[in-house]
Amino acid sequence: MELDNRKGERLAEKKSETAGTTETTARRISSFVIVVIFVTLALSLVALYFAVDIYQRNEVAAGYFFLIGFVGLALSSYMLLQMRKRVLKWRIKLPPIITIIECQKCGFKNIREFKRGDYVFKEMDACEKCNEPMMITGIYREIKEPKKKEEKF
Repeated sequence: MELDNRKGERLAEKKSETAGTTETTARRISSFVIVVIFVTLALSLVALYFAVDIYQRNEVAAGYFFLIGFVGLALSSYMLLQMRKRVLKWRIKLPPIITIIECQKCGFKNIREFKRGDYVFKEMDACEKCNEPMMITGIYREIKEPKKKEEKF
């Protein structure tokens, strides 16, 4: 029986760990894209520095450097702002995990949030009505159906 308890606890830990990774992977942004944006930002600042530096000697080249610097600065800041908005959209709110605890003798049901270590057929505290041990009979995600809009003719 103790071996079964440990198996169930490990399974419950794995389920709770995988539920957490869904949220973190949704928020993760490609590090390659971030590096490209910051390199573009740095090169834009260098181009602006060169434009100021060579302005006295060659105005045409300085104009091109100003153009490259400002366009790169604008693009990299726009991409950073868009990534910030995208991260906010990607946040996924996972529905709560529900544990159902039932008394086998009198049929009393108790529904509560999932706790680490819960598994199906785990014996719990005594029943409030008949003082017999209660058992976890189900663990599931509570999914609320989106409200459908009624069409009016």
